[in-house]
Amino acid sequence: MSTSNSGLPASRHLLDRRSFLNQSATGLSSIALAAMLADQKLLATEKEGGRTVGGAIPIRPEIDAGNPFASRKTHFQAAAKNVLVIFCSGACSHLDTFDYKPELIKHHGKPLPGGDKLVTFQGEQGNLTRSPWEFKPRGESGKMISELVPHLGAMADEMCFLHSIKGKTNTHGPGENYMSTGNTLDGFPSMGAWTSYALGSENSDLPAYIAIPDPRGTPQASVNNWGPGFLPAAFQGTDFNATKPIRNLKRPGSIRPKTDLATRNYLQRLNAQHLERFPGDSELSARISSYELAAKMQLSVPEISDLSKESASTLRMYGIDDTENKLKASYGKNCLLARRLLEKGVRFVQLFNGAYQTGGEGVSNWDGHKSLKAQYDVHGPILDQPTAALLKDMKQRGILDDTLVVWCTEFGRMPTFQKGASGRDHNPEGFTCWMAGAGVKTPFTYGSTDEFGYKAVENAVTIHDLHATILHLLGLNHERLTFYHNGLERRLTDVHGTVIKDILL
Repeated sequence: MSTSNSGLPASRHLLDRRSFLNQSATGLSSIALAAMLADQKLLATEKEGGRTVGGAIPIRPEIDAGNPFASRKTHFQAAAKNVLVIFCSGACSHLDTFDYKPELIKHHGKPLPGGDKLVTFQGEQGNLTRSPWEFKPRGESGKMISELVPHLGAMADEMCFLHSIKGKTNTHGPGENYMSTGNTLDGFPSMGAWTSYALGSENSDLPAYIAIPDPRGTPQASVNNWGPGFLPAAFQGTDFNATKPIRNLKRPGSIRPKTDLATRNYLQRLNAQHLERFPGDSELSARISSYELAAKMQLSVPEISDLSKESASTLRMYGIDDTENKLKASYGKNCLLARRLLEKGVRFVQLFNGAYQTGGEGVSNWDGHKSLKAQYDVHGPILDQPTAALLKDMKQRGILDDTLVVWCTEFGRMPTFQKGASGRDHNPEGFTCWMAGAGVKTPFTYGSTDEFGYKAVENAVTIHDLHATILHLLGLNHERLTFYHNGLERRLTDVHGTVIKDILL
C-alpha cells in the first residue's frame, strides 16, 4: 500500500464513507455551537477597520493623532447622536420633586420603621417628614410631580423616570465623581470624555464635549466632572457658560484678517513638523489640536454665545427676562446656550444646576440639611422654568429626536428630617433620575423605592447600568469601549453594568 509523506495510507486522505460520517457529526455540532454563540452575541460577526466587531473583544477607537476630534463610527446603529446631561449638584431630593409617596404623608411625624438606630451622613435621624410641597397629577399620563417644579411637571409626558437608582457613597465629591465617571475616586474619565473618545465630533469649529457650570460656580468635584482622566487630554470637556465666556477669542483689531490667516497656516505647518519628530505623543497632539480648535473658536464661540438674536418670546420662555430672579435668568441663559450648542452638533453637553461654595451650605446648591423649605424655595424656581423651556424648545425644533437628555444628581435624600434640623440628610440607597428624547420610552416609569422612599426595592438601577444605557443609545457597547491603562482594559462601567432594556423603544 502506498503511503503519503505523513506515513499514513494514502486512502485515509480521501473522503471515504466512514470519514464522511465522522466529519459530518463534528461539523453539525460545530454549526449548532456557532449558532448558539451568535444568538447570545458571544461570537464575532464582522470586521471593521481591522478590529473585530460584535464579539467580546474590546474595540479601541482608531484615533488620528493629528485630528483626535474626527468623527468615528458607532459599534452599531445609534438611537441618539448627542447627549445633554443636566446635573443638579448638592443632591436634589427625589421625595420633594418626582417620587410621590402617599405613605410618607400618611405616616408623617412617626419614626422610620427599623430606623431607630440609623445614623446617616450628618448624624441621627428624626421622624418621617412629608414633602412641604403638594404633588399633583401631570400631563395625560397623570404622573404625580411636586409643585416645587410645576413647569417640569408640565413636561412629564416627555420623561422616562428611573425611581430606583442606587449610589455608592453619601459624600458629595465622591458622589459627583461616581455619577460623572463611574468611580468615586478622582482621576477617572467622565462619561462625556468617553463619548468624545469613542465618537469624536461632527463639528470641526466647536469642541465635541462642553461643560456648562452653574453661574454661581463649579460643582464640588469641580473639573473631575468633565475631566479626561487617563484618556488622552484632547477628550477633556471645554468649560464655559453664557455669563463667563471661555476666554477672549476675538482677533485684535490691530491684526488684519489676511495676516491672521497666514500666521495660523504657518503655525499649522510648524506643528505638523513637530508632531513628526515626536510620534505617538498624545499630549502634544492634544495640545496642538486644542490650539487649532481655539483658532476656529474665534469665530464660532462669540457667535454661538450671542443670545441677542433670539426672539423676545424665547428669552421670556427661558426666564432670561426675569429681572427679579437674576440667578434664574443666568441659568436660563446657560440652558439656551446648551440648546444652541446641541443645534450645532456638539456631541456631549453637560449642564450644571447648583455649585459648591465654602461656608454656604445649601445656599448655592441642593444640599438641604438645615432648612429644606427655605433652601429649595430658592433653588426650585432657578431650575424649573429654564430647564422645562429647554426641553420644550428642543422638542419644537426637532433636536429632541436625535438627543438623549439625562437629568441626574449625585444621590437622594432621607424620608426623615435630621434630629435638631428641618432638612433631609444624604441618601444613596434609592433616588430618581429621568431621561427624555432619543431612544427612550415616554411617558414611562421604571423601578421604585420602598413606601417611604428610603431604599430602591424594585428593578434597582446602578450608576453603571445608567452609563451602560447611555452608551448603548449612542450606538456603543459599554463592555467593548475600552482604554488600556496600567495593565488593565479600563471602561466607563468598570466590570459592571447592564443596559436597561425595558426603558428602550
